[in-house]
Amino acid sequence: MRAIDVRHQGREKVICCWEVDGVLIDPGPGVSEPTLLDALRGERPRAILLTHIHFDHAGVTGSLVRRWPDLPVYVHERGAPHMADPSRLVASAGRLYGGEEGLKRLWGELIPVPERNLRVLTGGEHDVEGAFRVEYTPGHASHHVCYFHEASGTAFVGDVGGARIPPHAFTVAPTPPPDIDVASWRASIDTIRAWNPERLGLTHFGEAGPEQLDACLDALEVQVALEAEHDEAGFVAAMEERVRAGCGDDAEAMLQATPLDQLHMGLARWRKKFGPAAE
Repeated sequence: MRAIDVRHQGREKVICCWEVDGVLIDPGPGVSEPTLLDALRGERPRAILLTHIHFDHAGVTGSLVRRWPDLPVYVHERGAPHMADPSRLVASAGRLYGGEEGLKRLWGELIPVPERNLRVLTGGEHDVEGAFRVEYTPGHASHHVCYFHEASGTAFVGDVGGARIPPHAFTVAPTPPPDIDVASWRASIDTIRAWNPERLGLTHFGEAGPEQLDACLDALEVQVALEAEHDEAGFVAAMEERVRAGCGDDAEAMLQATPLDQLHMGLARWRKKFGPAAE
């Protein structure tokens, strides 16, 4: 098992692709493909497992399938249609990143994955690629799943386990739009706990102990409170102060992994959607 730093936009400790016995979990964005291919040394992966389809986790998938046309891609049933036809995903995300050209500069080209390559998950699968259990874990995204590698005791948790930049313990809960659901996120943490993992594999960034689940919940509660107290500018200022104090010299990596304006947008959308029941 190894963590591959794909060096998004040339920066270390922003996005991590995990490799376990030839299986890639969250291979990263298309713009980082050269770094990933260098790490693979030309070897074809056995499969790709996606926790969810956001660009920083899954953007390079179609390009890898184009390179290796028989490569299987595991993804939740809610995300699978957007991997096969990413046009709606691109249009939606373009509003955050300055249109399709802005998306391409930041993340690279999003290439469709043929339906024949998709292995659609619902959660509850027990033997994916002979080694992984799967559970449906919404909250960060409505199509989020986590994978448990029982042989190593490692849960690969995408964004549900939060973001931390080692060696710092400071944690941010990634809460971008469009479908943050705090209650579901809390329940998903319980789902991961039920595996009793020895360690977590984070996309942002690297390995963490199971206590990271508590850190993520704490961060989520802090951010919910900050969003309730501040407009976007106030939230961003308060969070940036916390990030710089908590991450030191690695603060820029955290800010790149978790854009603060998007954290506010996602929580504001959640509060508007759920109203008084949000808390």
